[in-house]
Amino acid sequence: MTPEQKSSFRHRLYTIIFEAETVGGKTFDILLLLLILGSVLVVSLESIPELNRLYLSLFRLLEWSFTIIFTVEYLLRIYSTPKPLKYIFSFFGLVDLFSIIPTYLSLVLLGSQYLLVVRVLRLLRIARIFKLTRFINEGQVLSRALRASFTKILVFIGVVLTVVVIVGSLMYIIEGAAGGFTSIPVSIYWTIVTLTTVGYGDIAPVTPLGQILASFIMIMGYGIIAVPTGIVSVELARSDRDTATTRTCPNCHQEGHQVTAKYCYNCGYKL
Repeated sequence: MTPEQKSSFRHRLYTIIFEAETVGGKTFDILLLLLILGSVLVVSLESIPELNRLYLSLFRLLEWSFTIIFTVEYLLRIYSTPKPLKYIFSFFGLVDLFSIIPTYLSLVLLGSQYLLVVRVLRLLRIARIFKLTRFINEGQVLSRALRASFTKILVFIGVVLTVVVIVGSLMYIIEGAAGGFTSIPVSIYWTIVTLTTVGYGDIAPVTPLGQILASFIMIMGYGIIAVPTGIVSVELARSDRDTATTRTCPNCHQEGHQVTAKYCYNCGYKL
């Protein structure tokens, strides 16, 4: 095989493995996800004592078959990408690696094969299968909105924590150990549970003043839950909604580039 043919083969292989814009790429992703679902199902069934006793040999055969297939796929990904180290240390690269390591570890560490459920993380690729560019784009919009909202939400959480400490300290003074508020940390725990409307019921105020303060916290909890939602909603409304595809950057392996994009929006690499 000449260098030109080799380069062309690697490019075609890269397109099939890393992208879903072609028939081959879509077919590859569908088969891969079916294999992932099958492997997770086998690991789950193997954890059932009755089935493990009856079909242990079959489970181990299937488990090794899946692992060998995923190992070959992992090596093909490294071979086809122009930047192997970028892929190896990327999020999906690490997930792909950790999804095959437990089977090999099971040769020396008993029970480590159950860590294979990490393969379910590979199902995050599902948005690529049917060329669901709308969902890829919406994911980018949500990601931008969350990043833009981070500072505001952080300040809001700081205010909430301040209120929680103050109210918790007041409840400790008002109720005391007789009401179950044995310390300030315990009182703060109660305040958090009440403020988030969880209401475990393990601690409850018994004095009229404590019940009034608790009622105030309960009502305030509804408003506090709504504030982060409002912050993110505003940023979502401001976000740009450019159409994206499953095109993957060969350098940083970032997905979701626009059809007309010439450079990666994440690292600036030429597409």
